Amino acid sequence: MTRAWRGFFIVWVVLRYGLDELVLRSFDRPWLRLLTRLVTLGRRLDAPRGQRLREALERLGPIFVKFGQVLSTRRDLLPADIADELARLQDRVPPFDPAIAIATIERAFRKPVDQVFASFERQPVASASIAQVHFATLLDRQGRTREVAVKVLRPGMLPVIDNDLALMRTMAGWVESLSADGKRLKPREVVAEFDKYLHDELDLVREASNAAQLRRNMAGLDLVLIPEMFWDWCHPEVIVMERMHGVPISQVERLREAGVDMQQLARDGVTIFFTQVFRDGFFHADMHPGNIQVSLDPATFGRYISLDFGIIGTLTEFDKDYLAQNFTAFFRRDYKRVAELHIESGWVPPDTRVDELESAIRAVCEPYFDRPLKEISLGMVLMRLFQTSRRFQVEIQPQLVLLQKTLLNIEGLGRDLDPELDLWATAKPFLERWMLDQVGPQRLLDELRDQGPRYAKLLPELPRLLHDYLQRRPDGPDRQALDALLAEQRRTNRLLQALLAVGLGFAVGLLATQFAHVARWFAH
Repeated sequence: MTRAWRGFFIVWVVLRYGLDELVLRSFDRPWLRLLTRLVTLGRRLDAPRGQRLREALERLGPIFVKFGQVLSTRRDLLPADIADELARLQDRVPPFDPAIAIATIERAFRKPVDQVFASFERQPVASASIAQVHFATLLDRQGRTREVAVKVLRPGMLPVIDNDLALMRTMAGWVESLSADGKRLKPREVVAEFDKYLHDELDLVREASNAAQLRRNMAGLDLVLIPEMFWDWCHPEVIVMERMHGVPISQVERLREAGVDMQQLARDGVTIFFTQVFRDGFFHADMHPGNIQVSLDPATFGRYISLDFGIIGTLTEFDKDYLAQNFTAFFRRDYKRVAELHIESGWVPPDTRVDELESAIRAVCEPYFDRPLKEISLGMVLMRLFQTSRRFQVEIQPQLVLLQKTLLNIEGLGRDLDPELDLWATAKPFLERWMLDQVGPQRLLDELRDQGPRYAKLLPELPRLLHDYLQRRPDGPDRQALDALLAEQRRTNRLLQALLAVGLGFAVGLLATQFAHVARWFAH
C-alpha cells in the first residue's frame, strides 16, 4: 500500500470511528465541521470515545496498536477513560510464515537452522506486532542439551514503521495546529517518544541485554526467574534464551489448585517491583499478565517468571530519592514537604508559592486517608499528583510516567491475586529501610569506597597543579577557579581527617575489646 493510499485509509478510519470528535470540538472552523458531517453521513457514535479510539487503532494495524499501548502510559496527558481503554490494547497479530522465520535465522547465523539447533518447532508459540517466538533445543558450550525460546523479528518491519511514523508526524502536526488542546497534548513529542521506543524494540540484542541486567540484579532475591540469554546466538533480528516453564499468572484458579500461596505471591510481586525501582533504578516496565508466569517446578515453586524485556524503565539517584521522599511524606500526611519536593526538583517554576501547591496536593491526597489502606492505590495517587503538577506548569519526566503506569499494573495484578492486599503495609517498611540506607553509616562507607580512587589520584597532583596555576596567573578573573580548587583541597583534607579519626576510633575500640577479653581470661 502506497503512502498516499495508507493516508487515505487512516483518514477514513479516523472519521468512521468518530475520532474527529475528540479534537474537532475545539475547532473554530465551521466549514470543516460541516464537511466532516457530510463525509461521515450515517455513522453512529454510540460507543464511548475511549472504546472507539481503541477499536480504530486495532483496525489500523499492529504499529498503531503499539502506539496506543505507548500512549496509554501518558496518563499525565490523557483523560482517565481514554487511558484506561487504551491499556486494554493487546497485540493480536497473526503469525508470519515459519519459512520466513527460518530464513531470518539462517541469514543471521549464516548456517542452516538444523546446524544451529538440535530441534526447531516450526509452529510459533506466540506472535506479536514486532516478533514471534518458536521453541527449540540446542547444545550449549558444555555439550548439554538446552530447551530454548527463539524470538525472531517480524520481516519488513522497518519500512512499514517508518512509513506509518511519517504519517503520524503529519497527523500530529494537524492536531497541534487545528486543535486548541493540541499544544497541551504535545502530539509531536508523543510521536517522537514512540519513534525512539519502537526503533529500540527493533533491536533484539537490546532486549537481551536488558534481560541479562535484570537477571544479575535479581539473582540474590530468590523471588523471580529471568531467562538466561545465549549470547553466541543473539543477533539484532534473532535472540535465543532459556525456555521457561510456568503457568500464566492470569490463571489464578489453576495456581490455587496447584497449592500456590496467592497472598504471598501478591506480596512478592510488590517486593520485586520496589526492589527494582528503589534499590536498582532499573525495572521491568511492561509487567502485564501476558509477560508474567509462575513456576510450579518443585525447585522454584511459587516464584515469578518474567518475560519480554523490550520496555525497561530507569531511574537516577535523584529520581529515586524524589520518589521515596514523596511516598514517605505522603505516609505522614506531610503535604508541605511534598510541595517543597516538587519545587526542589526543579519541575515546578521556582516562583511557585509553597502554600498554594501544598493546598492542591492536600486536596489530592487527603480523601485517600478516609479509606482502608488496602483500598488506596499508590499508582492513582502518583497519577493525581502528576495531574496537579501540570496545573502548576510542571513538565513530568517520562521515566516517572512509565513508573506510574507500571505501578498501576502491579497494583491491579496484586489485587487480582489477593483482594485483601495492603500495598501500603508492604511498601512502607521497604521505603523506610531504603531511606535509612541513603543517610546511614553504610552509605558513608560506600561513598568513601567509591570516591577513594579519585581522591588517591587527585591528592599527589594538587601541589603541582596549584604551583603551575599560581605561576601562570596568580590573580584576575580565574581567581574563583583557584578558590574552588583550594576549597576542594580543604574538603578533601577534612574527609581524610574524619576517615583517620574513624579508623583510629575503630582501632582503639578493637584494642579495648581485646584487652577486656584478656583481663577476663586472667581473672578466671
